[in-house]
Amino acid sequence: MAAIARLVAADEDTVRDVIHAFNERGLAALDPNWAGGRPRRITSGDEDFIVATATTRPEKLGRPFTRWSIRKLADYLADNPTRVVIVGRERLRQYLREHKISFQRTRTWKESADPDREAKLDRIEEVTTRFPTRCFAFDQFGPLSIRPQPGSSWAEQSKPERRPATYTRTHGVRYFHGCYSLGDDQLWGVVRERKGGANTLAALKTIRQAARTAHRSTSSATTCRPTRHRPSAPGLRRTRSRFV
Repeated sequence: MAAIARLVAADEDTVRDVIHAFNERGLAALDPNWAGGRPRRITSGDEDFIVATATTRPEKLGRPFTRWSIRKLADYLADNPTRVVIVGRERLRQYLREHKISFQRTRTWKESADPDREAKLDRIEEVTTRFPTRCFAFDQFGPLSIRPQPGSSWAEQSKPERRPATYTRTHGVRYFHGCYSLGDDQLWGVVRERKGGANTLAALKTIRQAARTAHRSTSSATTCRPTRHRPSAPGLRRTRSRFV
């Protein structure tokens, strides 16, 4: 035993343990299969709970604030009625980054009050799927006007340089009529002095020219008012187009 220990530069007790293990398990004793460290404290289910909590507004979870910070999120995970997860701030930040969760500004959105909203969305999805080369998106944007933009400069304390909030528009404002071809992935448009049914009809004519097909062009309008800025039915028939 002592000779073997000197040969492998190990303790005699270690050599003795290996011999006993070899007698019990054979060659498998020569591969101890050491663990890679202590067992994980955060399971996959805990990670899913962390992600779900981070992407939920704090108000829905009974917290009196509108957004999570790393500290607030860690405190909630450690003390909540659903699932207690003890995790440090830096490790929590790493989990969020691994799951592609980043801190972003909140954006607003609008929802249509049209009772036929779902039917119209289904119709748009149908025509864009069946006839992508004959579908165009059309929108009006405006009024477009030149306005001063705030900047920065050196000035005396509490005496910043001041600019007028707006300009005198001697030539009025402009409106942009934009068209987008879903099939060709092309965007074009024209700037008008005012918006109205005639200008909308002119934009539809450019869509029709771009289509260059004998089939009817299907246009999807987003902000045209039915009475003021949407062309009449005869005008749509002349351009062989229809709104969906």
